Amino acid sequence: MARRGGRTVGRLIADALAAAGVRWAFTVPGESFLDVLDALPAAGIRVIATRHEGGASFMAEAVGQLTGQPAAVLGTRAVGAANMSIGIHTARSNSTPMVALVGQVARSHLGREAFQESDLVATFGGLAKWATQIDDPDTAAAQLGEGLALMHSGRPGPVLFALPEDVLGEAVPAGVRVSVAPLAAPPPDDAAVEEVLALLAAAKRPVILAGGGVSAAGARAALVALSERLEVPVMAAWRRPTVFPNDHPHYLGMTGYGAPANVRARLDEADALLVIGSRLNEIATFDYRFPRPRQRWAHVDLAPRNTAVAGLRRANICVPADAGAFLLAALERSRTYKSPKARVATLAADRAAYLAASSLPDDPAWAGPGVGPAHVTNVLQRVAPANTIFTTDAGNFGLWLARGFKFGAEHGFVGPTSGAMGYGLPSAIAASLVAPDRPVIALVGDGGLAMTMSELETAVRTGARPVVLAFDNRRYGTIAMHQRNVGLAETATGLGPMDFAAIARAMGAQGARVTRDSEFEPALRDALAANKAALLHLEIDPSWVTPDSHG
Repeated sequence: MARRGGRTVGRLIADALAAAGVRWAFTVPGESFLDVLDALPAAGIRVIATRHEGGASFMAEAVGQLTGQPAAVLGTRAVGAANMSIGIHTARSNSTPMVALVGQVARSHLGREAFQESDLVATFGGLAKWATQIDDPDTAAAQLGEGLALMHSGRPGPVLFALPEDVLGEAVPAGVRVSVAPLAAPPPDDAAVEEVLALLAAAKRPVILAGGGVSAAGARAALVALSERLEVPVMAAWRRPTVFPNDHPHYLGMTGYGAPANVRARLDEADALLVIGSRLNEIATFDYRFPRPRQRWAHVDLAPRNTAVAGLRRANICVPADAGAFLLAALERSRTYKSPKARVATLAADRAAYLAASSLPDDPAWAGPGVGPAHVTNVLQRVAPANTIFTTDAGNFGLWLARGFKFGAEHGFVGPTSGAMGYGLPSAIAASLVAPDRPVIALVGDGGLAMTMSELETAVRTGARPVVLAFDNRRYGTIAMHQRNVGLAETATGLGPMDFAAIARAMGAQGARVTRDSEFEPALRDALAANKAALLHLEIDPSWVTPDSHG
């Protein structure tokens, strides 16, 4: 029961979120957090009801990726937390700020196996960067301040607050305010900046590998300027294709799944590597192949690799710094730099190798059945507006986009480095909500789409207008590929038919089926012009496995 005459814990939480930059909250409402839910609109936070907490958490994560500001996801007790946990894990993998609020049983019921009870902090909180349970109105402000500050301190990430339902209606002491003071990233050490520049200057075949930290810092222009000044080519880390304009002559491709052949070859040749704003995960490094044992490398990151971890050796030069601050310092200190003529000459050859390796010519012999993924990618390149935001799910269908699509200066992209299925549609809805003036195109497989396709109703209800491209090969295609690769039967990977276009229409969206290459471009143009959520059901023959192989 609330104390009289005071601001409640629920309202304190809402005000603290708003002060921390939260403008969006996504939820499947539950009775355990009604006081917070009620307070959010008054704090200026728009609340979106979703069809599943997994979709809600994906939407919140996508808002954080796109805007750099956290969004909130709310769910009830263990069942809601279990559903939203996939988005918490994705936010941690993507280094995305996000606030997870989970209702908890009343304090008097804790530890008694109450309805839907679990230790939220010890279980689901372990997926987050930091987690706590707010049990006392007198300490709520301090806990909120600590968690919200840590969310943005160092490497960003999700934080989780467990909220016993009976504490939310209680009043906090008069005059209490939440103080959020993130730890500022240290400025780059001058000597370390000079050392990195010297490493690149002395190299014959240097490469810069850029990750999401560059985008988060708003430092793409500075990266372009440094690349041009030093005449050093740039590669994007996996699922970070917009970190550097792909039409720039210094861009050599994206690492990871679907990478053109030149990417690994050029990394192998590098005698110096600057990694900036990347965590160097398994996929981005081709199973930790890079940096190679004798390859000298520097790591600029909010949390650089200053110790060896699981086979990834310590960087030769570690610079704990914001990517943007480092790039500005490097530009300042490299004003008089003169790039070797030999390096300038090889850049053109490197770029030509990338363009050749990333080309996706339509298969002239392909007569169906279904649509060729290379054709889809090439049409997207030609038809999608220059400011389109692309989102992607997990699955082999995304390899063609990763290989062949050239992201320009205005394009946006979000994708799960966690490899989570079901992400593509909810993230596209979030993108359309936060950027209603921009086209949004989601690429999803039939397996991943079926996991979150109920959110099409959320898109229609909220006025979001994504165009969803559903690649349907009636199977969990990536896993079937792995089964074949190791000589196993394709157990549990076959799926039955599903009329996604009809499902979209049943939910109020536009839906159309595309059965051959010639139908795709007019269908895409129609969907982009529809001014409503739209889904194109693309029939894909199972023989399309990767850009390099059929079968």
